[in-house]
Amino acid sequence: MALKVHVDVVSAEKELFSGLAEMVVATAELGEVGILPGHSPLLARLKPGQIRIQLSEQETHIIYVSSGLLEVQPRIVTILADYAEDAANLDESGVIKAQEAARRACQDSWFNVECARTLAEATAQLQAIDRLRRQTYRRGK
Repeated sequence: MALKVHVDVVSAEKELFSGLAEMVVATAELGEVGILPGHSPLLARLKPGQIRIQLSEQETHIIYVSSGLLEVQPRIVTILADYAEDAANLDESGVIKAQEAARRACQDSWFNVECARTLAEATAQLQAIDRLRRQTYRRGK
């Protein structure tokens, strides 16, 4: 049996995941962070992106997070997200509309932080949906 790390993913609204995993990959502000059991302690800010929780060689759970904190201890990974959703529950057509609206708004203003944040979040959600789709296709579902 492979070594495992306990993972908790919690948003302000709900707990999205609590269980054992072989590996966790998170999108931190300075890049993607891969976490295996026994990882050195770490605290990092998360940006809009995916949390990939590898449960086994064949199964990966994908969660979108808007932002938050990642805390790593040798046997536990805790992710506290401002907003998070299982990639399988994201509404692709709604996300595409939000991305298009954000692009239009960004074109109309020289620099708008809120516009850039909305565009980054929509893009990250679409990437999570795409990864889930590719993963499902590879498994033959």
